[in-house]
Amino acid sequence: MKLWNKKKTHFPLLVFVFSLFLVFSILHNERNILQIQENPDRATRHQIPVTYVKPNRLSHHNHAPEVLDRFSTCNSTREYSGRKIAWTDHPTPEYGRRRESLESCNVFSGKWVFDNFSYPLYNESECPYMSDQLACHKHGRSDLGYQYWRWQPHNCNLKRWNVIEMWEKLRGKRLMFVGDSLNRGQWISMVCLLQSVIPADKRSMSPNAALTIFRAEEYNATVEFLWAPLLVESNSDDPVNHRLNDRIIRPDSVLKHASIWENADILVFNSYLWWRQGPVKLLWSSEANAVCEELDGLGAMELAMGAWADWASKVDPLKKRVFFVTMSPTHLWSREWNPGNEGNCYNEKSPIEFERYWGSGSDLPTMSMVENVLSKLSSKVSVLNITQLSEYRRDGHPSIYRKFWEALRSEQLSNPPSYSDCIHWCLPGVPDVWNELLYHFL
Repeated sequence: MKLWNKKKTHFPLLVFVFSLFLVFSILHNERNILQIQENPDRATRHQIPVTYVKPNRLSHHNHAPEVLDRFSTCNSTREYSGRKIAWTDHPTPEYGRRRESLESCNVFSGKWVFDNFSYPLYNESECPYMSDQLACHKHGRSDLGYQYWRWQPHNCNLKRWNVIEMWEKLRGKRLMFVGDSLNRGQWISMVCLLQSVIPADKRSMSPNAALTIFRAEEYNATVEFLWAPLLVESNSDDPVNHRLNDRIIRPDSVLKHASIWENADILVFNSYLWWRQGPVKLLWSSEANAVCEELDGLGAMELAMGAWADWASKVDPLKKRVFFVTMSPTHLWSREWNPGNEGNCYNEKSPIEFERYWGSGSDLPTMSMVENVLSKLSSKVSVLNITQLSEYRRDGHPSIYRKFWEALRSEQLSNPPSYSDCIHWCLPGVPDVWNELLYHFL
């Protein structure tokens, strides 16, 4: 009797459990069917496994991949395979938290204050290393107000520039800027800020090449710029001849550039502008037949950031300081700060006063992707967040006051906004403040 009662009590329980299983299975299948009906591509994508590639590895072939240059081409192009970069962060949270706690004020949040007593920090004509692309006064700009603005953080002060103290920080060291023409502008700014106290016969500048070096003998120090606009190896790595129809990168390798920047003591990276100019061709290091894949700029930049982060994750922050500069904003559409106006930065003579102004020249999805990468490197990489403070400076661009490398057409000359440079920055000007921030954190 006991045995029968025991069986009798378990049978309904089994039926109940089995019924629940059937109900949940039906609901789950119906939900999947609905999702596939709403987005038919989802079913196909779901079946494609993601392949993770270890970056910065030497080729498994008998010889290393052919170095990319401006003559490199793709034999063929196929759809993006979905490969991702697998990089491992080795965090040291205690160091990251300690460094962050030292900063009691957000120096990136503030306002621009007109200061014609302390600024500019140097004269354009007295810097022999000034670029014709950034020498706005030399090329006809008569309103010099853009030189007199000082960045004032809310509730605290930015450390005031001291050229001798900066040289002492650099004594026996290599400071290297790595990136595109915007980072080159910051490098020129730094050289102009520093060079005045070094006697002419004790300083030198190497010829313009992929790596350009300013050297100060007295301090046994160098301030260098490495042209690497996409961080990873690319066919645009020639500092002069890089205007190409197709942009080809090795998305999984920074080895070519890292072999140069590896021995620097202080590194300042940037990379945004070149990813916003259309699709990018991917030539993976393992590909021996020049078969490329094609991907949009944001996706390609995420791969490149992964390859760079793989290198950065191995940095000892007690021996090497690494900085990453956030996106430099453009001012291409004046309707964003002056509704109804169809111009750009041309003829702008003062900063935007609306606090927290944000234009479309600063791409939030791209910045969010970079922020996600940098957040995993917080103990290894310091962020110079120059985007918001530079957003206000619609007046700081060269506009038409720069050297143009190609002759301007008559229709352009009759319409100045059509050829205004609203991407780069006049010097002295905004990049000097970026370097003041760098000095503040050093």
